[in-house]
Amino acid sequence: MIRSKKVIFISHCILNQNTVVCPLARAKGAYREIIKKIMECGIGIHQMPCPEFRKLGLKRIPMSKTEYDTLEYRNLCRSLAKDTANILKEYISNDYEIVGILGINGSPTCSITGIRGIFMEELFSLLEKEKIYLNKIDVPEDYMDMKDNKEFISKLEF
Repeated sequence: MIRSKKVIFISHCILNQNTVVCPLARAKGAYREIIKKIMECGIGIHQMPCPEFRKLGLKRIPMSKTEYDTLEYRNLCRSLAKDTANILKEYISNDYEIVGILGINGSPTCSITGIRGIFMEELFSLLEKEKIYLNKIDVPEDYMDMKDNKEFISKLEF
């Protein structure tokens, strides 16, 4: 089988809604329509870590970016971002195309557009230093799996 040599980096909860803070999950498991579109395009999926889950586990309560933004949490995000950036660079050094990074709009950790989440701040800071610029996509805050997502899904171009 010939590889496409295309990879997208996605926020952890896009593949695993079970790690999302209760009651904010928007799918039973994974965002099926998004994953289906990525698979139809022959793109590999690299699931980034969830700093919120790593720090506070499954029983955490919803928190704002300000509440998460402590030295300890930022250091965790920076460490995970360094690991993610190294993995991304490994793909690039082996002639893979990173088609983008898919985040979660409104997330205190993984939002890319608007108010950027802490993990994404740390990741994009590292990538910018390496002069690595990628397509940035956010799952909209009103996305619900298996609802009317045609507009968002149709805009996903890789």
